Amino acid sequence: MTSDLGAIFKAYDIRGVVPDQLDRELAATIGAAFVAVLRQEAPLSGICVGHDMRPSSPGLARSFAQGAATQGANVTLIGLASTDELYFASGRLDVPGAMFTASHNPAQYNGIKLCRAGAAPVGQESGLATVRDLVGRGVPTWTGEAGRTAEHDMLAEYAAYLRSLVDLSAIRPLVVVIDAGNGMAGLTAPAVFADLPLTVIPLYFELDGTFPNHEANPIEPENLRDLQAAVREHRADIGLAFDGDADRCFVVDERGEIVSPSSLTALIAARELAREPGGTIIHNLITSRTVPEVVAERGGTAVRTRVGHSYIKQVMAETGAVFGGEHSGHFYFRDFWRADSGMLAALHTLAELGRSAAPLSDLLADYSRYAASGEINSTVDDQAAVTNRVRSLWEGRAGVSTDDLDGLTVSGNDWWFNLRPSNTEPLLRLNVEARDQATMVDLRAEVLTIVRAGAR
Repeated sequence: MTSDLGAIFKAYDIRGVVPDQLDRELAATIGAAFVAVLRQEAPLSGICVGHDMRPSSPGLARSFAQGAATQGANVTLIGLASTDELYFASGRLDVPGAMFTASHNPAQYNGIKLCRAGAAPVGQESGLATVRDLVGRGVPTWTGEAGRTAEHDMLAEYAAYLRSLVDLSAIRPLVVVIDAGNGMAGLTAPAVFADLPLTVIPLYFELDGTFPNHEANPIEPENLRDLQAAVREHRADIGLAFDGDADRCFVVDERGEIVSPSSLTALIAARELAREPGGTIIHNLITSRTVPEVVAERGGTAVRTRVGHSYIKQVMAETGAVFGGEHSGHFYFRDFWRADSGMLAALHTLAELGRSAAPLSDLLADYSRYAASGEINSTVDDQAAVTNRVRSLWEGRAGVSTDDLDGLTVSGNDWWFNLRPSNTEPLLRLNVEARDQATMVDLRAEVLTIVRAGAR
């Protein structure tokens, strides 16, 4: 077991190689520390724990639960679950939660996503660093009564709750290809989509944490190729892809073309504003400019945040926002305890498509107004120096503005780019967007020339 806790306690979760960096002993200690930290904040009745399909997950989850119980917490084990199902359990039971998953990482990894009661986020700035420090110092022995553990399968309740949030009563029959990537959507999708007028063509629904077919990471285009081919082969209306823990959703249209998550954010924002006129919509700063434009056109208020789920959830709580979206494929819903749910985003998309005779590509045409580069990573040792060099070349240009909400954002009338450092690696991440492809390509090349001149 590693003593370098800083290597596995990330910005938003805990993640490392099993058993070299994360084993059952450490999981038990983290469980005890989590409960001890929570009890310092408020009285604690219990916690819930779920896990994904990775071979190491059941044992790690059990050990965490045992550690939590030694600190007096009653533990509800919900078993195999998607991350958003764990958030559902935390919200429905009104208890803190722990989800054992490494999302899209390779099979040798595992990790823990923690939340407070009501699925409230736990990140470095909201408790995760405190848990890490207590693990490092040693958790004091609890002198009270030990907690109990009980099992509670919440899949049916989770599926019913999601369906209650979206009006699916009038959708037309649809052919839907779903790529679960051997991840948790293979368990949750059949439950959520049961009894809907859908012909589902499943890809890789078998739960297998070794990911024998492709990485369960749909943000990478190569992992969507099988889905694209199946949509074209079956003349499907839509394709859905989920990551390993099924909290992210990506979409392929009827032509087999990948849909930008920003387009989905705009689509769902428009739906939520139709339900709640004048509502607030959250988007992070690398989401397409289309999103705030659509929100304004629909009479809503758009609020821009830093990248990262803990920031979005915090701002949603502060503003009462009805919905939030990230370009990474995370979608957040006020009515789902402000947590992210790829499955709920999929239901919204199916509902919109199912009530229209038009194909998905037509429905999304107005939500795809700009050319985007996608995220481009460059290995850079001195990230601050390179960022300042970029800033100095654009600052002061006519019609150009800059801001430092998250890294450096430089904006013109019909273009923008953001350059921000990774939280965990010596990387600079570049996103560029412009009104037309040629402008985007030129701007991307100009910025990358500077960034890569300062690379390793």
